[in-house]
Amino acid sequence: MARRRRRPPAQQVKEVTPVRTRCVICGGPLWVAYHSRRTVTTLEGVVRLRLQVRRCVRRGCAQYHRPYRPEEELGWALPHGEFGLDVIALVGTLRFREHRSVPEIHQELERRGLVVAERTVTHLVHRYEELVAVRLTDLGVGSPLRAILVTQGRVILAIDGLQPDVGHEVLWVVRDCLSGEILLARSLLSGRETELATLLHEVHTALAAIPVPIAAAISDGQHSIRKAVASALPGVPHQLCHFHYLREAALPVYEADRHAKKELKKEVRGVRPLERALEAREAAAGPPGDPTATAVRGYCLAVRSALTDDGRPPLAASGLQLRDRLTAIHASIARVQAAWPQRGTTRPSRAN
Repeated sequence: MARRRRRPPAQQVKEVTPVRTRCVICGGPLWVAYHSRRTVTTLEGVVRLRLQVRRCVRRGCAQYHRPYRPEEELGWALPHGEFGLDVIALVGTLRFREHRSVPEIHQELERRGLVVAERTVTHLVHRYEELVAVRLTDLGVGSPLRAILVTQGRVILAIDGLQPDVGHEVLWVVRDCLSGEILLARSLLSGRETELATLLHEVHTALAAIPVPIAAAISDGQHSIRKAVASALPGVPHQLCHFHYLREAALPVYEADRHAKKELKKEVRGVRPLERALEAREAAAGPPGDPTATAVRGYCLAVRSALTDDGRPPLAASGLQLRDRLTAIHASIARVQAAWPQRGTTRPSRAN
């Protein structure tokens, strides 16, 4: 929806002047030509910028009568932008780190006192993605990423898509496996072969200018990615990701482990009724403090924690983890029973 309220008046006015006063081409003086005014909305409030614009007055210079704007201006906002860079950074953090939707980001900005339309929030998300893409693809002379790639002498590309929310755009990331650096990140409406091939071709062109060869490409084996690699990177070997390969290979084991976990859960049902019985017993007996009830409640919490831990398949099977934990709980209860045979399970030992 469009903004329905006017932008609030500026809370402060700031004079911004260029640092350079002489032309970079001919060395002549840069005279003050005019002043430009611009209003920028930041997280601290609305700021009115009064920009001093200079021009070279030497005829024959390549910069003759071309405006030279203050260098500080780009530290406030993007060209022709209404919102400051701090607002764009906050929008990007809320979108991609906290996975908030556009309406939720709009509510957060309004809570901070910013007058902004929900449609503008979408534009700010796009500006954030563009800034990230420019930063990641900076392979110019002197950039740290260029130095890393030149030192290692080759790159192994890994491409994958990340979807913050179901039904939204997919953030496609192209990363170098050797250095761990991200080479390109961009949101796409779909993961078709043509769009992915364009991304890979852009990365290939940037690396060819260094030059650093692409030794191989790695992905999850999606058909569109396979075709895109074959068309954009002819002759480059394409391999399935080790994790995805392991996950596919361990699928039968995972299914068997999941079935075992389901059967184990049937054996430990009834934790909640036991907790309710303890609550009723404590309510009838008066103030809490019975060590037996405290120990039993601790065992109930241990069982509940074991049931809710799903592990990290395929390397950490949740069914085996559940069996190990239940075995440890059972052994602890058995030690308590052996320590006080005359009272059963009335009090746990200090070791447990």
